[in-house]
Amino acid sequence: MVKDGAAHLRGLRDARTIFIDGRRVADVTTDPAFAGAVASAASLYDLQAEDPEGMTFDLGDGTRTGLAWMLPRNHAELVKRRVAMERIAARSCGMMGRSPDHVASTFVGFMAGRHAYDSRGGAALSSYFEAARRADHWIGYVIINPQADKSRQAKDQPGGDLVARIVDEDAGGITIRGAKMLATAGVMANELMVSGIVALMPGDEPYAFTAVMPLATKGIKLLSRRSYEAAVTSVFDYPLSARFDENDAVVFFEDVKIPWDRVFVHRDLRMMQAQWHETRAHVMQNYQCIVRLSVKLRFLLGLAHRIAETNGILGFPQTRETLGLLAAKASSIEAMVVAMEAQGEDFHGVFVPDRRLLVSAQVLAQTIYPEFIEAIRGLSGGGLVMVPSSAADFDGGEVERIIQASQRSPVAGSEDRVKLMKLAWDAVGSEFGSRHLQYEMFYSGPQFAIRGNSYRFHDWTGPKAMVQGFMDSYGLDRAPAKAAAE
Repeated sequence: MVKDGAAHLRGLRDARTIFIDGRRVADVTTDPAFAGAVASAASLYDLQAEDPEGMTFDLGDGTRTGLAWMLPRNHAELVKRRVAMERIAARSCGMMGRSPDHVASTFVGFMAGRHAYDSRGGAALSSYFEAARRADHWIGYVIINPQADKSRQAKDQPGGDLVARIVDEDAGGITIRGAKMLATAGVMANELMVSGIVALMPGDEPYAFTAVMPLATKGIKLLSRRSYEAAVTSVFDYPLSARFDENDAVVFFEDVKIPWDRVFVHRDLRMMQAQWHETRAHVMQNYQCIVRLSVKLRFLLGLAHRIAETNGILGFPQTRETLGLLAAKASSIEAMVVAMEAQGEDFHGVFVPDRRLLVSAQVLAQTIYPEFIEAIRGLSGGGLVMVPSSAADFDGGEVERIIQASQRSPVAGSEDRVKLMKLAWDAVGSEFGSRHLQYEMFYSGPQFAIRGNSYRFHDWTGPKAMVQGFMDSYGLDRAPAKAAAE
């Protein structure tokens, strides 16, 4: 049996503790701050249930689970997995960045490198992975420390309980206290992984752990940012915000007990970094991100073209130049996905994308997305702000007659023009759109870090050898002048 949307919604009606606007949320599936996004989340499981052959695979005993949990053995299986991820991304026009295939991909990367863990941690990881994929869990994660004094180590931050750390341990497991960020889509997840991706220093051992637990575990508290969904006037006015605001939250762990069979890294500074780069977790998680981004850019490219048509500027040479450049940039990301698959490697029995090309795609993505947003703003011009205040203005009377007189297009009626411009504003200018710009620029890390990874993972042997080989083909002409003259 394949997990469907109704099953996912049932799993979210638990004792999880989420705060927003000074109140505790009783039920994320019905709360006006989250209901639209949670319904969209559930629809991703319905997609799997509707097409189990295309979206799931058999674990060997008749149990089917999402393809994101597959450990691909070859290129064909990697591509099949990617096609399923593209379909998941298409459900939200690429706007849900932490859909269930994201952390599932992270765990696939962990499992590809499970030899890097110590015996206890590796056994716990393998056991949890099997259970999580059988349940087809949506797992969220928090792997970044709250911002405070970036010049200090985790242990030296003022205030005591800023960064989540181990405060106790016994035969039953570890107890953690402190905060982590950002639990993107955490409100709609079944489980939460807590870890760290920033390098730690000697003395930071209490902060060096990776563990996972149900969202409803006693002591886990999510402090949500402002809900863009809660502020919308209608789906017509904010079609993206109303349905795909996956939310972000700071998580505070108030003496949370985690059993040993859910702890993968324990007080190990080296392993905190090794779990990302000596496994293939960093590759698999960001491969999913680039696949999703390729779908999102496809959507934005279509939006840009539709705006140009609606504004009657599609025939202008400068417009076609802009759209041609956007098309090339979107195609370059698609091409890099195909290339990193084609040049993939067998990593301890798991076929994974090429790491060098993956990081190269990340570098490009951080600049391409802002360029898309800027181009859409330019193509839209004043059209983004000349729209009526809300869907209520289509009153069938005087106000609607003014809309019909003032909202004109050579290819669309007044309602369609307003509908398009409101969609464009939600994508590039609203709080939702602005959050997405910030997200795409920084979710994978600061630019210097991503470009540093590109330097680290590139094989410089060939380029350097080319230069040296060519330089070896010539030299100073040291022949005597007389001999040279003869």
